[in-house]
Amino acid sequence: MSGLTKVLVANRGEIALRVIRACFDEGVRSVLTVSEADRDSLPARTADEVVVIGPASTSLSYLSVGAVVSAALFTGCDGLHPGYGFLSERPELAEACARLGVSFIGPSGDTIRRGGDKIAARELARSLGIPIGAGSGAITDVAQAAAVAAEVGYPVLLKAADGGGGRGMLLVGSAEDLPSAVERAGAEARAAFGDGRLYVEHFVDDARHVEVQILADAHGNLVHLGDRDCSYQRRYQKLVEEAPAIAVPAPLRRAIAEAAVTLMRALDYVGAGTVEFLVDERTGTFSFLEVNTRVQVEHPVTEMVTGIDIVREQLRITAGERLSITQDDVTFTGHAIEFRINAEDPYADFAPSPGLLDVWLPPAGAGLRTDSHCHPGYRVPAHYDSLLAKLICHGADRAAALALATRALDAFRVEGVATTLPLHRGLIRHADVRAHRVITRWVEQTFLPAWSRGLAHAAPAQESH
Repeated sequence: MSGLTKVLVANRGEIALRVIRACFDEGVRSVLTVSEADRDSLPARTADEVVVIGPASTSLSYLSVGAVVSAALFTGCDGLHPGYGFLSERPELAEACARLGVSFIGPSGDTIRRGGDKIAARELARSLGIPIGAGSGAITDVAQAAAVAAEVGYPVLLKAADGGGGRGMLLVGSAEDLPSAVERAGAEARAAFGDGRLYVEHFVDDARHVEVQILADAHGNLVHLGDRDCSYQRRYQKLVEEAPAIAVPAPLRRAIAEAAVTLMRALDYVGAGTVEFLVDERTGTFSFLEVNTRVQVEHPVTEMVTGIDIVREQLRITAGERLSITQDDVTFTGHAIEFRINAEDPYADFAPSPGLLDVWLPPAGAGLRTDSHCHPGYRVPAHYDSLLAKLICHGADRAAALALATRALDAFRVEGVATTLPLHRGLIRHADVRAHRVITRWVEQTFLPAWSRGLAHAAPAQESH
């Protein structure tokens, strides 16, 4: 049982409900912050208490450090869980909690600052002997970016130093395109993160995106919970994740895990976090990408193959407890695949699809888990991220997980809004997916063009409108 007594859940949607349920399992009372748009949501109905912190606008509600911390103090919370997104990687929130005596369920503000700044994290990795991709530190102008790009070779990626979720990131194929790309990426980074700093990284075309889950307590104990393959991406947004990353050779996976542990120890990390890497399929080498100082959207696939509840471990770590497991205790059973079901229309360039859910019927059965805040009659708001649910399928091996996923996706019924379910149904049947031949550009370059041509007029009515 956690030493915390009352936790403010400073988020919304499926992750808010996930944290609320972990609090219940730990015997901890939960207080949920909501905007006016979410006051009748399923998380709001489930939490022990609810505090309305502002209007639908995120800048006046979920992104307001003052409103969130005030809610924690007003309701007598001794802990605050930020979930993912919103304020989860803002060191100002962790530091405000520390000043006011509220335990932040995550790493310290200093660790968030050092790990979340991608330029600083790259330099730290380099100093530890961890491979980093060819690229630069912070660039100050187009001329500097051009010099780096000429040295490492096109194509290059422009990346926001304080970025995430693909924002402030642009692929540049030639020197002619670089000046406008620097301007656009910098503007997007400033708008999204309040920090326009960019850096340049050589783009690896044949790459897998592999990440390692870490848990660490305040007593010096740190373990990794294996890896995940997150190569199914569109515009740098993850669509599907798998655990473990069995397409990568075992020796390379061990080296990646060791690098993740080394880096997180150097950051004096406490809590749940993830280290992301790029694996070059042509050379069989890996390079460090970034640190995520929070729980990941895709954490359920790791929970399914390890049996470890990552969010409950977060609560216990923050309460000052030691990890309940050692590295030798971590075992892996079977294979898990997660599908992000979004309120987007894949037949209309993934346009957002807010509206009323007339029918919401996720599949149920052995090996299936659906993390969602949705229910029949729920009105999907237009103000927030489009994620409706995460469908997680676990089998004895990858073939069994794929077979279960195929049945589950076919059985998942949604009416009232367009969703990405048709995309996933097509994707899971593709020969490249079955053969595990997916790299980070595969969805955009191989799958989507053919899928769109073949299915453009076959959208099921209940998932289009």
